[in-house]
Amino acid sequence: MAAETEAAGGPRPTEPGPTRAAVILPHERHSVRGEGAAHRAAEARLAEAVGLTASIGLTVVHTGIHPLRSTRPSTLLGEGQVAMVKEACDRHGVAVVVVDAALSPVQQRNLERAWGAKVIDRTGLILEIFGERARTKEGTLQVELAHLEYQRTRLVRSWTHLERQRGGFGFLGGPGESQIEIDRRLIGERIVKLKKELEQVRRTRGLHRKARERVPYPVVALVGYTNAGKSTLFNALTGAGVYAQDQLFATLDPTMRAIKLPSGRTVILSDTVGFISELPTQLVEAFRATLEEVAAADIILHVRDAAHPDSAAQRADVLGVLTDMAEGPDAALDEGWPARVVEVLNKADLMGGVDAVPEIPGAIAASALTGAGLDRLRAVLDERLAAGMETMEVSVPTSDGATLAWLYEHGEVVRREDSEDAIRLTVRLSRADRARYAQRGA
Repeated sequence: MAAETEAAGGPRPTEPGPTRAAVILPHERHSVRGEGAAHRAAEARLAEAVGLTASIGLTVVHTGIHPLRSTRPSTLLGEGQVAMVKEACDRHGVAVVVVDAALSPVQQRNLERAWGAKVIDRTGLILEIFGERARTKEGTLQVELAHLEYQRTRLVRSWTHLERQRGGFGFLGGPGESQIEIDRRLIGERIVKLKKELEQVRRTRGLHRKARERVPYPVVALVGYTNAGKSTLFNALTGAGVYAQDQLFATLDPTMRAIKLPSGRTVILSDTVGFISELPTQLVEAFRATLEEVAAADIILHVRDAAHPDSAAQRADVLGVLTDMAEGPDAALDEGWPARVVEVLNKADLMGGVDAVPEIPGAIAASALTGAGLDRLRAVLDERLAAGMETMEVSVPTSDGATLAWLYEHGEVVRREDSEDAIRLTVRLSRADRARYAQRGA
């Protein structure tokens, strides 16, 4: 029997209004974690799918968790479950059904016929979100390429009643677009062109990376599962007005701001895109392209939603992506990245305060909303940066006041000897600042 939630009732609406949606989670009944843990995980997964659906402007009026004894090649769900969803769609005037699973083209088509509504799976839903919110050149090209490769097997467009109310690449269709059967040859030609454009963009990425190496301050990159509170924490630490809502993928393009730590040291804080489980394979490259700030960061601040019932699983998803970034011939992260990670157990206010958060060695409990624990976080950042400092001997011409000022600002001068032509310094610098000093032509 499916676990269902009715968000609204009434007959099928006849007046134009928000597109009404249902969110369906096909769920494996048995789990090695036990029935209770499996049910909690299913509820958390459904809540995430509802958040994703709402983030593209759909109004969710029905949700359901449907246990699967076995999967049907034709519809994924069982016959009775298909009929149950059909009844709910008719009762609530549902125009779009989001199935939080990967559907084959045949399953998608059969479910659309059975339910009389547009059906999109998890891949299509995430592609829609990324298409709507990508801003960088490479990001938009990657998302369009992923969309075309996904759409190539799903060319049928038969739902003229859907009104286009959002940007992106039109997975949900719209007037004049929903019945177009895109010619496969034209899609293929566009894919070839996009791949050539991406190669050109990638060739310039190396230049961008070198430019980032010349950033005059250490970089602290915020990472974490989507909706973990990264942007709220970013705003709390920097006083910036970055868009921060209780919404999945509220941030898709990185934002950077300078902040002062208790020691007076300046660092650059970078807010990045939220991670998510089961990211569509078509989007992996587009996703990784937005995380270059993480590869260049001196410290990786892993922000977790400590109050989320699936916090441990979300942590594993984030660390899995970072591990993938450190493997392979095109690895973006070095092998020593785990030593750069500082874990922040955010949203302590939802658990009764920082003292109520279960203690995890090395992790910092905090609330970006109330500010609790942020002083401790700033102090830890200072400690980490200081711990990674190395002592070096440098000689600076007396005429090079800019370099001398740079060393005083970014390092700790232990000893100084002045002569007529040069100033010899013994200075402690972080690993990143040593590289930045070398970039200055030293």
